[in-house]
Amino acid sequence: MELSVTSRERGDFTVVEVSGEVDVYTAAVLREKLADLIDAEHTDIIVDLTGVGFLDSTGLGVLVGALKKIRGFGGRLQLVIDQEKVLKVFRITALTQVFTIHPAIEDALAG
Repeated sequence: MELSVTSRERGDFTVVEVSGEVDVYTAAVLREKLADLIDAEHTDIIVDLTGVGFLDSTGLGVLVGALKKIRGFGGRLQLVIDQEKVLKVFRITALTQVFTIHPAIEDALAG
């Protein structure tokens, strides 16, 4: 399955919309998009994963790497997840304690 990654500005935030499956074959697309945004000094990023049906450990690694890079610039990376099967991956790995996760984009935009 293909992965679609787009971004847009919403106020002070850059929203990265991801749809498809984030796995070992597609994670590079997300990694490159996030790296490009961070390099362009977008340091308040919301990654909208509501369109993601599957996320594996490679995808988690991409998000953790981006979080570390953004924090190095004093920024924040928030996630929007509304599917239990994707959220479960974050719970199992205890990454719910590392990431700020919201159930809807409006919640993330509210801060």
